[in-house]
Amino acid sequence: MIIDLHFHTIQYSPCSYIDMEEGIRYAKDIGLDGICITDHDNNEAKGYVKELEKKYRLLVIAGVEIFTYEGDILCFGIDKLPEKRLHAQELIDFVNEKGGATISAHPFRNNGRGLGNKIKDLNGLSAIEIFNGNTSDENNLKAHKLASRLNIPCVGASDTHKLQNIGKYATRFHNKIKGEKDLIEAIKHGKVVPVYYDDYSKKFNEF
Repeated sequence: MIIDLHFHTIQYSPCSYIDMEEGIRYAKDIGLDGICITDHDNNEAKGYVKELEKKYRLLVIAGVEIFTYEGDILCFGIDKLPEKRLHAQELIDFVNEKGGATISAHPFRNNGRGLGNKIKDLNGLSAIEIFNGNTSDENNLKAHKLASRLNIPCVGASDTHKLQNIGKYATRFHNKIKGEKDLIEAIKHGKVVPVYYDDYSKKFNEF
């Protein structure tokens, strides 16, 4: 299964230009098997997941992108968000206690929102987003090298705020993902590999 793990909607992320349902339709049209709504510090989309899955016959999972003092972390498996801003390790511990998964988003992006080399000092991080659709190739390569050195699972995602970038990068899951629990387990056990969308062949390919 191929899932885009990082997607922002105009409903809950002011920086996005994508209507939630329009994005889900586009994801299905290009051949994605699922998409994760990860709005900034907001997981209100959880209330619409089942309805959207039924309507579009596409796996829809709602996570959240949380801005810690050290940078952004994608989180899955939490219903209630922390009441205050946390340090990265505090958030990772919080999510792990709930049985969830955490992914370092765009770790080397030059905007002060990536964990960067601070990842080396963190314990319990589930994965690193090594291919991010809104990050330069150079900085994605830095993330790839760090994940390989630390032997942390690698994922790809579009981090899209514009419709046409959905699926630019995504993640292939080796097992069938039926919902958030399956997604979390697969990420934590490294049963994932990044892929990219080839505009010419209209297919997803591994690197």
